[in-house]
Amino acid sequence: MSELHHECGVAAVYHLPTGPESPLCAEVGRNAVSYLLPRMLQDIQNRGQLAAGMTSYNPTQSQLLETHKDIGTVSEVFRLSHRGKHEAIMHQLAGLASIGHVRYATCGQDDRNYAQPFERQHIHKHKWFSFCFNGQLANYPELKERLTREGDHHLARDTDTEIILHEIGRELTVNPNKSLVDVFAAAAKSFDGAYSLALLNAKGELLLARDPLGIKPLCYAFDGAFFAAASESVALLNLGFDRSMIHSVEPGTCMLVSSAGLSTHRYATEVNPKHCFFEWIYFANVASTLDDRSVYLSRTRLGEELAKLEMARKEIEIDSDTIVVPVPDTSKAAADSMAYCLGIPCREGLIRNRYSGRTFIEGNRARKVKAAMKYTPLREVLEGKRVILVEDSIVRSTTMKVLLNRIRELGGAKEIHVRVACPPIIAPCFYGIDMSTIEELYAPKFMEDGVLTDEVQRKMAAQLECDSLRYLPVESIARAIDLPADHLCRACITGTYPTPVGQRLYGIAQENYKLGHQASRTYETKPVPAIT
Repeated sequence: MSELHHECGVAAVYHLPTGPESPLCAEVGRNAVSYLLPRMLQDIQNRGQLAAGMTSYNPTQSQLLETHKDIGTVSEVFRLSHRGKHEAIMHQLAGLASIGHVRYATCGQDDRNYAQPFERQHIHKHKWFSFCFNGQLANYPELKERLTREGDHHLARDTDTEIILHEIGRELTVNPNKSLVDVFAAAAKSFDGAYSLALLNAKGELLLARDPLGIKPLCYAFDGAFFAAASESVALLNLGFDRSMIHSVEPGTCMLVSSAGLSTHRYATEVNPKHCFFEWIYFANVASTLDDRSVYLSRTRLGEELAKLEMARKEIEIDSDTIVVPVPDTSKAAADSMAYCLGIPCREGLIRNRYSGRTFIEGNRARKVKAAMKYTPLREVLEGKRVILVEDSIVRSTTMKVLLNRIRELGGAKEIHVRVACPPIIAPCFYGIDMSTIEELYAPKFMEDGVLTDEVQRKMAAQLECDSLRYLPVESIARAIDLPADHLCRACITGTYPTPVGQRLYGIAQENYKLGHQASRTYETKPVPAIT
């Protein structure tokens, strides 16, 4: 599914001055653990390929915080293919603590000024900090209006990242004697949305925070004097941490790492979490474990759910010419599992070109070009076959239409039956996924009353020009992830949002859709009532 993107991912490392030397960072040394950051960012590159960056802390240099960031992949930004240039960059960034970021934009423009981390320089060390975050503030327009109304703040960028920068900076000015934890807690009281955040200041304090509902993932590990954290566990596993050492940061809590040690603090009232279900369905690396739930096993169970649905309905003739084909790569675990349950082969009929690079063509045309560039149908596998094409979700349908045409014309398949390992996407996301209006979504045009019927799916299949189409029901998601339904954010498939501003924005989105108003983002068409 190349038509949906996450906003970003964060990572952090810290080598405490006391404690036993960790063998995990022996290759770089105690005062250069920052060298490990690009490796970690590559492991979470699936979360954003638009920009990358990092900030390091080194108390032995006059420039206590040093930031390097730019547009491009991790390899491009840190010059990983050029040994000399990479070593020069990392020598400048050497330090005993570092935070890093990979970005895909859902808010703000595609230029270097929007790359993270954002650094705020100041003569006082406790006010000099750099931070990065994964997520989105649903009440960004409210916070922006409040800051600009007061007249003392200037916003140089159209992004919620700068809003957070100013909110934290203001708290540091108003309450200079507060601890970093208390400063963040005070600032976060006005945040409505989803985030995992890493902040590093010139005193050598590292703060990690996860939103009160745990919508965005964040995990950490600690070994001896070596601490590391990332949006996904795979980045920690590949550093060498044992799986038993890796834990999720609890929703509504923050962790403080400094020369004094490691401590955990609750900054928000404990409530039932609302983890984003799409992390398991699509966004996260299949090797990751989020909140004690394996991404791979969740996708495997989605395939079992698809198989149960297929066996109950018996719509397709299952014979020697029937094969299951995944849309690479996130659908593979579900497709394998479905095929196993049905007793038929799972074949790689679509080959993904991993080196197609980025395209700078805009809009729907870009998605069509990307689909054609990234996926090559394998005629030797598809010709004359009844293909059950497994996809993790359909958002705008642009990619699916291109794939179906290529499978039929270039692959020679005789039938194509689409099976989607997710319910229909009927509502926008205001928490960091780039689907911000109802108008851009595929399913709502067919589901006027919000009900998925056989007739609705027949109409969708006819419009896509496939032989049949089936989605999973909403209740399958909680079963597959193995979490209670009320512990998941499923707003995009139910229209029920976990935060007040999110629900209010959905009302605006519905009104815009009915009136035929179009905008790139819902909150750009009508202001949400300002906070006081």
